[in-house]
Amino acid sequence: MHQKNWNNCLQIIKDNVEPDTFRAIFQPIKAIGFKQNVLTLEVPSMFYYEYIEEQEHYVNLLKKAIKREFGTDAKLEYSIPTGKTGNGTRFPGDTGIRVLEDQVVKAPLEPIRDPFILPGLKPLNISPQLNPEYSFNNFVEGECNRLARSAGLAVAERPGKTPYNPLFIYGESGLGKTHLAQAIGIKVKEKESHLVVLYVNATKFTTQFMDATAASKKHKTNDVNNFLHFYQCIDVLILDDVQEFVSKSGTQNIFFEIFNHLHQRGKQLILTSDKPPADLDEIIKDRLLSRFKWGLSTELQKPGYQTRLEILKHRAYRDGIKLTDNVLELVAKSIVDNVRELEGTLIGLLAQATLNKKEITLELAHSTIEKLIKHNKRKLSVDYILKVVSDYYQIDQNSVLSNTRKREIVQARQVAMYFAKQLTRTSLKVIGAQLGKKDHATVLHACRAVTNMMETDKNFKIQVEDLEAMLAS
Repeated sequence: MHQKNWNNCLQIIKDNVEPDTFRAIFQPIKAIGFKQNVLTLEVPSMFYYEYIEEQEHYVNLLKKAIKREFGTDAKLEYSIPTGKTGNGTRFPGDTGIRVLEDQVVKAPLEPIRDPFILPGLKPLNISPQLNPEYSFNNFVEGECNRLARSAGLAVAERPGKTPYNPLFIYGESGLGKTHLAQAIGIKVKEKESHLVVLYVNATKFTTQFMDATAASKKHKTNDVNNFLHFYQCIDVLILDDVQEFVSKSGTQNIFFEIFNHLHQRGKQLILTSDKPPADLDEIIKDRLLSRFKWGLSTELQKPGYQTRLEILKHRAYRDGIKLTDNVLELVAKSIVDNVRELEGTLIGLLAQATLNKKEITLELAHSTIEKLIKHNKRKLSVDYILKVVSDYYQIDQNSVLSNTRKREIVQARQVAMYFAKQLTRTSLKVIGAQLGKKDHATVLHACRAVTNMMETDKNFKIQVEDLEAMLAS
């Protein structure tokens, strides 16, 4: 009897949604029981459950159809299969998401093998998006990174077959997280070229998912499913800067699904962040954060003097730069925060010497280091970017930070967000908080809006280029 009533519910839903939406979202749902006025619906995965519950229109439509066919007092719960027996954990419908931390959910669909294209990515025979310079040979070992490097080598030798899954690498900006993560991917490809390895930044991942969602809604396509299936095909997934995921984001839901699918099948996940998992509780949902802790979390610390000196010597040798020990020691003593600034100073020193046709003397090193340190400090400040942009547009900073929708003020705020993302390592969440208490989605939208306007408005492009020159001076 309940099956007939559920079929009537499906017909009601079918008459109120687009055909593609019905086939993708509602048709896979099965009614498996109706007891004590509670209808139990089996959905293929946690992703379906969360997606439906987060769409108010879908929830209301379900409630109306069920009350019409099963009675006004009928209640709804979902069942999610967790194994071959078909028995699963049940969740009350329309009451919010409650997930057991140890719950292992079955992926909704097996990965498809038909090639398709996402923005910036190729079909299944994809480029891993790895920088060949970021190899283990170019990663100088020291006390600051020895454990992380050793774990990375172990993962590269046996991806998905060590206890280090996921391998969570964390540390402050510029300490080599991206380098180490990509070095693992490079070594995997060298040893087992048939494996599908992909490096992607969390911001790019988020943008791809948002674009897929928008395309699905606009064109009534299956872009979201394609996005999910694509990432289910990866053997070694390297996700950089996971702190860019923000609470209550649909991106976390889709990544949760991808994580479960890959982990259950023995695929390797490598994650990087500027914070340890314990400090991400305000950004990452608990159920996803708990999975980050399943493997090994390892920290990259600031390099000591001897390690900094070895990094400089290694980089100078690679680039064919001849430097005296005094110059190398000066740089190693002056730049103490991170590896990126250390190598950047070396490159800047070479540029100064080349442009001015001078030898790299101790005096030139002193002068160059002083300028670079001042420039970097100013360049990395969101507040400084706000000041420059506000002054350029002759708008009070408080107005830029306000909630006004005046076009010129919104545009100035978007430009400030654009440069803050381009020129600093500040997270999207922090950028949004500092520039008007906005969320990360607003920052991403601002960056896309500025990029699009530069392509269509010559005057606006000139303004952005003027500001870029001012910020670089």
